[in-house]
Amino acid sequence: MIRRASSPAAFSPSLWLSVALVVAGLTGAGCDREETGGPPVAAPSVTLHQNRVALGSPVRITYRFEVAQDARFDGDYIVFVHVLDPEGERLWDDDHRPPIPTSQWKPGQTVEYTRTSFVPNYPYIGEVTMRLGLYQGDQRLVLSGAEATRREYVVAKFQLLPQSENIYLIYGDGWHPAEVSADNPAAEWQWTQQRAVFRFKNPKRNATFYLEYDARVDLFNPPQQVTVKVGDQPIGTFVADAREKKLMTFPISAGQLGDAEVVVMAIEVDRTFKPGGGDTRDLGIRVFHTFIEPAE
Repeated sequence: MIRRASSPAAFSPSLWLSVALVVAGLTGAGCDREETGGPPVAAPSVTLHQNRVALGSPVRITYRFEVAQDARFDGDYIVFVHVLDPEGERLWDDDHRPPIPTSQWKPGQTVEYTRTSFVPNYPYIGEVTMRLGLYQGDQRLVLSGAEATRREYVVAKFQLLPQSENIYLIYGDGWHPAEVSADNPAAEWQWTQQRAVFRFKNPKRNATFYLEYDARVDLFNPPQQVTVKVGDQPIGTFVADAREKKLMTFPISAGQLGDAEVVVMAIEVDRTFKPGGGDTRDLGIRVFHTFIEPAE
């Protein structure tokens, strides 16, 4: 049976007046919240290490907050960062907690720090806009700057370039097939075996190797030891003690890369484990990103 809405004539004048007063009160309350949001608590800005960034490459972003002289924070707020294309489509986020919690920010203080993240491989090339804000639950703070919408402020514009601008890495022996997160299709990783090899065209100049990984620290005491090699020559070692994603960087000199046209690199772990439950793979560390960045 279809239930029909009652006719307006079924409502008494007094009821109409009550509804109107409630709606007016709610509307007024919303306006009051917007108008009494208070003065800006900080002036945000960002600086990118380069204004042209290829898909799949690391981008270093320096965040800077100049805290207002009369600023007060009632808790620890999260920095939300949205990167959007010209149509307003969100490409990726870099939400994070600042290294100094906002509850510890002092009036007149300048809070500055640098983060490195990887640009996802989206099917878009061109200019993008970065917006930023501070939030806690459903509350967003007022900041100084060009507000795009709902206390979300434009802090930068930069260009996305094709992935072909990067040095292409060819994965060889020692890598398990790629896996994708069920919750986030953009999150992908590969487990290493005890020795995982990859190759790339020699840039013939100094470079930096980026490795973003995590490890099963609960299974090893002491933690696994990892060695990164160019050929048979170690260029760095570290303790795999990261429970969550951690970015490591290793400088490589042109001399270490040698004169060959193709460079062979390897990631070696001293111990592996088997996941169990019918999974008989030998797993080393979980790798989210590898990248070779030649010096300019």
